Formats: sequence, structure tokens, C-alpha cells
Amino acid sequence: MTKYGCPVREGASRHPDVEALTFAGRSWRYGALDAEVRRWVAALEARGIGAGHRVCVLATNHAACVFLFWALGRLGALLAPLNARLTRAELEPLAQDVDPSLTLVLGTLRERLVGAEALETFAGAPSSDTCVALEEGAPRVVLFTSGTTGRPKGAVLTEGNFRASSRGSAENLGEHRAPRWLGTLPLFHVGGLAMLTRTAYEGGCLVLHERFDAEATCRAMDEEAVSHASLVATTLERVLDVRAGRRVPESFKLALIGGGPVPVPLLERARAVGLLALQTYGLTEACSQVTTERPSDADGRTAGPPLPGLEVRVVGENGDVRGPGQEGDIEVRGPTVMAGYWRRPEATSEVLRDGWLRTKDLGVLDARGRLTVLSRRTDLIVRGGENIYPAEVEAVLANHPSVQEAAVVGVPDSRWGEVPVAFLALRAGQPHPEAEALEAWCRQSLAGFKLPVRFLWVEALPRNAMGKLERPALRKAAEE
Repeated sequence: MTKYGCPVREGASRHPDVEALTFAGRSWRYGALDAEVRRWVAALEARGIGAGHRVCVLATNHAACVFLFWALGRLGALLAPLNARLTRAELEPLAQDVDPSLTLVLGTLRERLVGAEALETFAGAPSSDTCVALEEGAPRVVLFTSGTTGRPKGAVLTEGNFRASSRGSAENLGEHRAPRWLGTLPLFHVGGLAMLTRTAYEGGCLVLHERFDAEATCRAMDEEAVSHASLVATTLERVLDVRAGRRVPESFKLALIGGGPVPVPLLERARAVGLLALQTYGLTEACSQVTTERPSDADGRTAGPPLPGLEVRVVGENGDVRGPGQEGDIEVRGPTVMAGYWRRPEATSEVLRDGWLRTKDLGVLDARGRLTVLSRRTDLIVRGGENIYPAEVEAVLANHPSVQEAAVVGVPDSRWGEVPVAFLALRAGQPHPEAEALEAWCRQSLAGFKLPVRFLWVEALPRNAMGKLERPALRKAAEE
């Protein structure tokens, strides 16, 4: 059984003067980062934290979160990061579920968790050299799903999950040098943790920001030699708006775009300023990425092939494996698939069968093995027996010059069973089109049964902390 040491410790030994982390105007080279982690190990040991213990943390992105993550790994303990956007009432049951030995909170969020200790001042002067070797199956985090439907579940991700994800992504992207990843995704999200671990495994640098800000992202591209970023469609569009046609520097290689399908015109707009944006598909239960476009043949029309080491298949309702071009449920198998849900054996058995992770997403593979994600199974709209995939209708609406963003949900209908309703946000400076004009626009590209029966305008679409649409909120609004 392969065992792994801490990559920060290894980096401090091999290249102590290489930059490893930047945050809020400060910088840590690998030697200095290792020293910080050793102080955190000592502080955790003083509180009795050891192998198998859980530590909850409630924080926005902060350098202390990085120190804590690597320190817990050296002790064989688990991190349980909580979503900083949740209310006190939402956080309490999650913390109780984890049953932590210690809870830490960033000062600005202290009122949301009773009895938590201050994250910023937790570590003192003492230092510890404790560093256990971790097996591939060693649990590293309990990461709660984004919870757009139902109660969030804690996905248990292992040391092997994070390492396999890093290897697969690097091989897919053809990376052969230490990257400088821009960290704007929250560290309570699998995408944020993927950037944190990936940079350390590859001897790179995490350029950590407290939160996403389009102007700060552009400055990082232009002034901090950032080579990679992970964004969602809405944040990519904001970056392009700020750049206003200004090309990105050659030091910036690419951005991975997750959180749902991305309109092709947006990807083309990015390429016009030299920004290679690659579509991805992933989920918490598979340690972030499952498929990603390759830089060599990306066209923005699919989410790309599986990462090296992973298998993806599409199956029918009876479990039959579908061929190229045939729609069905997406399933994933490989070393990035989670160990299971924390203390939820029944929920685990529902999604993990014979090594395959049932994603509950609908998709189709093409003859080249590239995946197109159609929708969540729960988002599928069935109108008079005909399937309507919201992403298809949303893509057409998003191409309208007056539409900033679009979302389509199904609502009950006495005649058809369900009908689609569209929610739209107006693009700044553009005229407000009438419903008849929008229907005519859609009719050019969509069959009649796919046309929304209503077009509702909103200031902005509701999204969770990960940038994912809150479709239940839209369904409720459409039914009122």
C-alpha cells in the first residue's frame, strides 16, 4: 500500500525558496509555509487532536485555512469546512453531524457558531515535527454537498482522491511545470480544495483571494504571473467585461470553467482576448473534475473526455450501457470517487454500486468519448411525454443580445404535466424585449414543445456559494 508524506514538507526540503502561497499582500515560500504548518500541528496536538478526529472550520478564504488543512493531514485528522454563506440555523446541524473535536471560525463569522475558537490566533509559537504517512484511503475531508435540493450530505474525500485528481488534471492539460493557480473559489468547496492540493503536489503556488472579484482577478493575471484559474460562466463573463477587449498576458495559460454548461459565444469571446477557457464537468463526490476539454482540441461544445484514470459511462433506466449519441444517466468510476457519505450508509449505497458513482446527471457521450451534460435528472422537464433539457433552452436564450443570463425550470400543468418557464436577467444597456420577440427568437432554434410558456425578468438569478443555480427557488417563484 502506497503511503504519502506531506507535499509542503517535501517542498520545503527540495525547493524551500520557491513561492508556495500568497494572500492579502503576504507571501510564503515553501520553507516558510512548512514552518507555519509545524506551528499549527503543535497547536492542534496541544488540543488533543490526532488521527481520525474532525475539526470544523467556518471561514472565507484565508491563509490560516491553508495552514490548517496541511497541519491536519500531518496528524491524520479530518477537516470539515462549512459554507460561510449559511445561516446559524443551517450550520448547526452540519456541525452536529460531524461531531468535531474542535471548531474554528474566522472572526467576522463568529456569531454563527457557538463555542468556536478564533481561527486567526489559534496557532502559537511552539513547533512540532509530527508528520504521519497517509495511505491512499486515508480520509482527509468531510465536504458537504452544495445542497440545492434536500439536506446536504458530507462526502468523505481521501488522500488518494486528491492526488488522483491532481495527476489526472495535469496529464489532461499537458502541464510540465509548477503552476500558479488563482484561488478565488471558496476553500469550503471541492474546487477550492482541488486548487490548494494541486499546487502543493506540483510544487506550484496558490494565489489565494478572499473571494472572487473581477478587477482583482484581472490584476492577478496581469501583475502576478498567474497561469491558471478556475471560474464559472458568470465569473468568466465578469472578467471579460472588466478586460474590455484587453488581451491576457502570455503567462496566463488557461481557465477551467465549471458549475454547468457554458455558452459557446462566451468561450469564443474569451479566446478573442487570448484566454483559453476549457469546459469541465465534475462534482463533490468525485473530488472535483470528472471530464475536461483538452487544450489541443477544445471546441467548447462538450465537457471533454474523462480525466486519465477515470471511466465515464452513460446508462439507461434499466442499467443498460448506452452507446455514443444515446442519452442516459452519467456514471463515474475511478480513484477520485469518494469513500462515501459521512454516517449516511443508505445514501452511500444509493449512489455507489459496484464501484460506479451514480451522479444523477443526464448526459451523452460522443464517438470520441467526450461528454455532453444535459441536465440534472431532477431538472428534466417532461412536457406531454417529451423531454426538455433546461440547458438546451438556456443556451438559446443566453445568446439573445438582451439576455445576461437565463434559467429554465418546469412547473406543473394540468394539460401537459409540466411546462417550461424561463427566468431572465437583462444585459446592461440593452433594450427589454417583449415575450413575443423572445418566443420568436427561441423558435428559430428549438422545437415548439421546448418553448417557454412564460418569460420572467429578475435582477439576477439566485445562486449558491458555488455559483450553481438555485432551481428550487425559481420553481417556487414560478408556481406563485
